[in-house]
Amino acid sequence: MLGWIVTAVVIAVIVIWFIAGYNGFVTMRNRIEEAFATMDVYLKKRYDLIPNLVETVKGYASHEQGTLEKVVAARNMAASATSVEEKLQGETQLQTTLKSLFAVAEAYPDLKANSNFMDLQRQLQRLEDEIASARKYYNAVVKEFNTKTELFPSNLIAGVFHFTREPMFEVEDQAQRDAVKVKF
Repeated sequence: MLGWIVTAVVIAVIVIWFIAGYNGFVTMRNRIEEAFATMDVYLKKRYDLIPNLVETVKGYASHEQGTLEKVVAARNMAASATSVEEKLQGETQLQTTLKSLFAVAEAYPDLKANSNFMDLQRQLQRLEDEIASARKYYNAVVKEFNTKTELFPSNLIAGVFHFTREPMFEVEDQAQRDAVKVKF
C-alpha cells in the first residue's frame, strides 16, 4: 500500500513538473512573439518613413539614382520578409543602404539645411533608437528561451514538445560593427 502511494506521488510530481515546464516554454515563446511584434511595429514605421526621405533627397541629388534605388530595394525586401530570418537579413541590408543615403546627403549642404530633410532625419533617428531598444528586449527574451531549451532537465521537455532555438537579432555586416569615424 505504501509503495502505491509513493509511486503515485512520484508520478504526480513528474506530471506536474512536465506541465509547469511546458507552460513555461509556451509563456516564453509568446514573449518572443510579442517582442518581435513590438520591434516589427517600429520597423514598419521606419519603412513608411524611408520613401519620404528618399523623395526629399531625390530633389537635391537626382544623379545619385543608384544609391536611391538600392535604399528603396532594401526597404522593400525588408518590408516584405515573411520569416524572422528573412526579416533579420533584410534589416542588415537596409541599415547598410541607409548609411549610404546619409553619406550622399552629406555631400549636399542645401539638402542638409532643408527643414523637411532634417525633420525626417530626426524622426528616423528616434525610430532607430526605439528599434534598438526593441531589439535588445527581443534578444534578451530569446536568450532566456534558448538557454532554457539547452539546460537540463528543461531540455527534456523542449525535446519532447519540439521547442527549438530562436534566432537572435544580430549585426551580420562587419562594416556595421566598426566604429564610426568622426572628422572635423
